[in-house]
Amino acid sequence: MKRSAGLLLFHHTGNGLDVLLGHMGGPFFARRDAGAWTIPKGEYEPDESAWAAARREFEEELGLPPPDGEALALGEVRQTNGKIVTAWAIEADLDPATIAPGTFRMEWPPRSGQLQEFPELDRVAWFGLDRAREVIVKAQAAFLDRLAEHSP
Repeated sequence: MKRSAGLLLFHHTGNGLDVLLGHMGGPFFARRDAGAWTIPKGEYEPDESAWAAARREFEEELGLPPPDGEALALGEVRQTNGKIVTAWAIEADLDPATIAPGTFRMEWPPRSGQLQEFPELDRVAWFGLDRAREVIVKAQAAFLDRLAEHSP
């Protein structure tokens, strides 16, 4: 069973609560919006704690250190691919223009023998909760609901 862990940044605006999501990089998601946005997260092995993995993956995916601050545990969700994702929310500001995303390599086009490099997240953006629910990976919407329950 694959496991991932991640951090969901949030801040309060005049219009309510905003969350920071990343658009998944690579050719499969290039032209998609709905279901193509995620919290910054990544897989980890059983010998690493989910919290340590969440912080490590944040830095790997965004190229920035994870923010300090009180972490609100958002629990786990199971995505349709079977992966279990654990998340924490931290109140923080981050300028999306400052990210320097990590990359991954894959054969593209399929069966071409050519390896290409793609960003883990090709962009990040702040979303109000309603819009975030429209674009986030379906199972991860539960994290938004849990955050809303615990945020004034």
